[in-house]
Amino acid sequence: MTLRKITMEVIARMVADRPVVIFSRTTCCMSHTIKTLISGFGANPTVYELDEVENGGQIERALQQMGCKVSVPVVFIGQQLIGGPNQVMSLQVRNQLVPLLIRAGAIWL
Repeated sequence: MTLRKITMEVIARMVADRPVVIFSRTTCCMSHTIKTLISGFGANPTVYELDEVENGGQIERALQQMGCKVSVPVVFIGQQLIGGPNQVMSLQVRNQLVPLLIRAGAIWL
């Protein structure tokens, strides 16, 4: 198995059965902003700080290979890759973020 395949499998396990997952860095202001936005709706995202977890650099590279334009934050909602801050904010501006969080079971209204 290649390192990329192993890392993709690791990411799949990290997001499995979790309504919202955010891959972040403790020093990234955009990561903080996205975590605050999603938490502000009452969601409790699972957050992986890539500068603190084992193999964080490999996970970050794998996320970029999956199509993420920025390294962090990277958001998964309902096990679906949403993308980085631009994609999340675009959903918010179009009033699509909350319905997506509801469908994923991350929040209840």
